[in-house]
Amino acid sequence: MLSSFDDFPIHQTSHPVARTGSSDLNHYDRYFFSGYTRDTRLYFAAAMGLYPNRHVADASFSVVVDGGTADARQINVHASRRAPTDRRDANRVGPIEVEVIEPLTTLRIVVEAPEHGIRCDLTFTRRSPAMEEPHFFHQVGQRVVMDSTRLTQFGKWNGWIEIDGETTQLAAGDTFGCRDRSWGIRTVGERAPTGAPVADPQFFWLWAPINFEGFSTHFDVNEHFDGRRWHESGFIATAGDATSPANSNDATAPVRIAEQAPATAMRAVDYRLTWRPGTRAVETFELDMIPWDGPPSTVILEPLFDFHMMGLGYTHPEWGHGVWKGELEVAGDRWDLPVDDLTAPQHVHIQTMVKATTSGAMGVHEGLGVLEQFVIGRHDPSGLSGIFDGA
Repeated sequence: MLSSFDDFPIHQTSHPVARTGSSDLNHYDRYFFSGYTRDTRLYFAAAMGLYPNRHVADASFSVVVDGGTADARQINVHASRRAPTDRRDANRVGPIEVEVIEPLTTLRIVVEAPEHGIRCDLTFTRRSPAMEEPHFFHQVGQRVVMDSTRLTQFGKWNGWIEIDGETTQLAAGDTFGCRDRSWGIRTVGERAPTGAPVADPQFFWLWAPINFEGFSTHFDVNEHFDGRRWHESGFIATAGDATSPANSNDATAPVRIAEQAPATAMRAVDYRLTWRPGTRAVETFELDMIPWDGPPSTVILEPLFDFHMMGLGYTHPEWGHGVWKGELEVAGDRWDLPVDDLTAPQHVHIQTMVKATTSGAMGVHEGLGVLEQFVIGRHDPSGLSGIFDGA
């Protein structure tokens, strides 16, 4: 079926754009965004996914208010619709819209769901170039469960968020975060029989994008139950809001976006952690950024509070990704923080807001970011057993 995007020279197969390169039901194309204020009292995140072979599109927006205080709460809005055939219509799901203003540089999120307590108009502007992570490929037995590309990019936010009628203005100098884009194949939608079992359920994922004043660091690992890694990446990126005399007679002229140096990929990354007793959530965490040349740097992450990815549909019992809900359905939910049981299946996947401190080759700097944790099944190096058993 032809669509408007077929008029552009973007084809990667011999078929129209509306037809995916794979007929796998789990083909997906997804946005993720996160942001936080310097005082960490407000944390927000958004996600939007398209699942062409399931004919579903969905999106969520989620906010933590008064993070780290006795009044902390997480408020969410979810939406799901029949996926449009024409990709130019795929940027809106119900009250949630993602607009690409300038590719790889500026994007905008608009949410209009006052009946669920959330309205916003937020613009993301890059601090770093987009970083293409090593390709994700994971196979269980003969079944490919992940085959995808992902980019991560650091940025700053401006605009406003209204929560339960109270509006907060966000300034780009005080609100930072990151975004990612991924596409390919990964498990989504209603669970289906997979035949004979070939392995115990297991997934180990750590992801830590951190913003500092003049740069950003990025880290992630996926590991098997015995600690062998099937994916890892590490980058250090100079912030685009630094100043430089590049192509200018004015030594204080801002760096033009096009003149930013590419992020520097690390030769290796490593980490050390301890779990909060009785949970699969991190209590202490240190990561090492090991460059190709020169000495390494260490980043110590201090947990502040948790954001539950269920607010964006991850592990959500009702609003999971790629699940058919109807032609258009919208709903909201909320809960107090911290939750009572961090080992409940819907609460295992979290992003922990962290304060970060560097040492080593990078010198001493302080920053803010998140440490995402999604750990299912045994993980021998860190002492986890069972499916959701706590440490």
